[in-house]
Amino acid sequence: MNILAIESSCDETSASVLSNGKICSNVVATQLIHTQYGGVVPELASRAHQQHILPVVDKALTDAKVTKKDLDAIAFTKGPGLLGALLVGTSFAKSMALGLGLPLIEINHMQAHVLAHFIQDPKPEFPFLCLTVSGGHTQIVKVTSPLEMEVIGQTRDDAVGEAFDKTAKLLDLPYPGGPLIDKYAKTGNPLAYTFPLPEMPELDFSFSGIKTSFMYFLQKQVRENPNFIKENIEDICASVQHTLVNILLKKLKKAAKETGIKEIAIAGGVSANSGLRTSLLELGQQLNWKVYIPDFEYCTDNAAMIAMAAHYKYLNADFCDQTVSPMARMEF
Repeated sequence: MNILAIESSCDETSASVLSNGKICSNVVATQLIHTQYGGVVPELASRAHQQHILPVVDKALTDAKVTKKDLDAIAFTKGPGLLGALLVGTSFAKSMALGLGLPLIEINHMQAHVLAHFIQDPKPEFPFLCLTVSGGHTQIVKVTSPLEMEVIGQTRDDAVGEAFDKTAKLLDLPYPGGPLIDKYAKTGNPLAYTFPLPEMPELDFSFSGIKTSFMYFLQKQVRENPNFIKENIEDICASVQHTLVNILLKKLKKAAKETGIKEIAIAGGVSANSGLRTSLLELGQQLNWKVYIPDFEYCTDNAAMIAMAAHYKYLNADFCDQTVSPMARMEF
C-alpha cells in the first residue's frame, strides 16, 4: 500500500510517501518570503504553493523510489488552514487522483498532528491525552483510537503559538519569533518578571489577556528605560515562556487527573519549544506519566503526519469524492 500525502495548510508545501504504514519520504519547502512582512501573507502563501507543489511531490516520489503507477491513494489536508493555500493542495490532489484513477483521502490537519506520534517508536497506548499547540490552535484531545478523538479543552480566544509570535513582535524580533523567544529564554531567568494567569473554567484556555498584560508591562518599562528590552531580552523571554508553559501544563495536569489517563503526548508547532518539552518531561516524572514528544521534523507542518493519518483512513476504506472542498475552519 503506497499513499502520497500533500500538506498545504499554511506556509509549508510538503509531500510524503507512506508504504505499508512506514514513512519513506517527507519533503518540505519553506516559504521565506513572509519574513519581511512579520507574518504569513495568505496571497503570497498561495502563490508559493503553486510554485513548490510539483517539484516537492516529484522529489517525495523520487526519494521513496515510488512511481505514480505504484500509488494506491492520494491524501491531502482539507483543513483547517488558509483557504487559498488549502485550495492549491486540494486541487492538485484531486486532479492527480482523477488522472490516475485513485481514491482520495481528506485529512483534518489537527488530527494529523496527533497521529504524528505513530510515525516512530515509542508510540502512545490508547487512550491518551494530546496537547496540540500551534499558531492557530490550543487543544487538549482525548484520543481513543486513530479515528476516534474528542477535544475536551481548547482556547476561547487566541492560540498559544500566536501569543509567542505577538510577544516576539512586541520585542521587535524577526518572524517567526517563537523560536527566537525559546533561544533567548535558555539563558534567562524565568522568574525575573511575573504576569497574571488567566482564570478559565473547566479545561479551556485563554491567551488574549496575557498578550495585553505583556504589552502594557513592556510599554511601562520602556518609558522608564528606553534600553530595557535590549538589556533584559533573555530574562523577558524566559519569563514570558515560563508563564505560557505554566498555563498549558496546569490545564494538562487537570485533564490527566479528571480522566485518569497517564499516557500524555504533545503535538503541533509549539511542541518544538524546548521549555515546554523540558517542563513536560519533568512534570511527567513527578506524576508518573508516560510522556511522548515527536521529533522536531514532525512538530511543524509536514506531509508525513498527513500520510500517517491517511494510512488509518485507508484501512477503514474512508475515502472522499471529487466534490470535496477545502475548509478554512474545521472541527474534529
